[in-house]
Amino acid sequence: MRITIAKDNNELGNLAGKAAAQLIRNAIRTKGTANIIVATGTSQLATIASLVADKETDWSKVVMFHLDEYIGLPETSPASFRRYLKQFFLSRLPPLKAAYLINGESNAKEECDRLNHIIADHPADLALVGIGENGHLAFNDPPADFETTDPYIIVNLDENCRKQQAGEGWFHSPDEVPEQAISMSVNQIMKSASIICSVPGSRKVNALRNCLKKEVSNLYPASILRLHSDCSCFLDEDSAVALSDDGQ
Repeated sequence: MRITIAKDNNELGNLAGKAAAQLIRNAIRTKGTANIIVATGTSQLATIASLVADKETDWSKVVMFHLDEYIGLPETSPASFRRYLKQFFLSRLPPLKAAYLINGESNAKEECDRLNHIIADHPADLALVGIGENGHLAFNDPPADFETTDPYIIVNLDENCRKQQAGEGWFHSPDEVPEQAISMSVNQIMKSASIICSVPGSRKVNALRNCLKKEVSNLYPASILRLHSDCSCFLDEDSAVALSDDGQ
């Protein structure tokens, strides 16, 4: 894993977004198209803003997959990740070759089956991800399933995950956060040719310390990123405290 420390979240997003754009262009140049996975959440806003500002990428040759979505949450909710991707990503770009969003309002098993069929024909060139306050990767909360090979799975959201979503302002309280979600599996994320992980903020210090310094374990789901052959992790000065010996 390569680690880059930026001054602040804006610089982090700028660096991560430019790195992502270059990887996308490389895939288009090599294959004629690029398949990407896009995460959501507060930690991804600066990275996505930088990426959509890139003027050199031919977005008509890009296929996008959605990382995760709550089950049963309507798209009209401010917390909907479909809404987020349309607002902050898709609406700011020319039309993509294809964009596959997760419909959390449909039958969850059927939606997983639908997406699993599609993504089987689109090996990912790049995954944009973050790390949750509980160490989760996508919505794979600890102890995460490191065994399943299904691309999209139904997961239960633990208490710490629901607290994070409320703490970031997406919900008024943890009780409002859905208890289940459709998430890309850990193994599917790890199949991506390249991974860019954006982790700003002091709230992520403990999770980062566990994922970077403890053993690779499903108790620290994002720790598995250390086993990927091409993973770049972008931190800011607040989150980089996790790299110090005492993590303080």
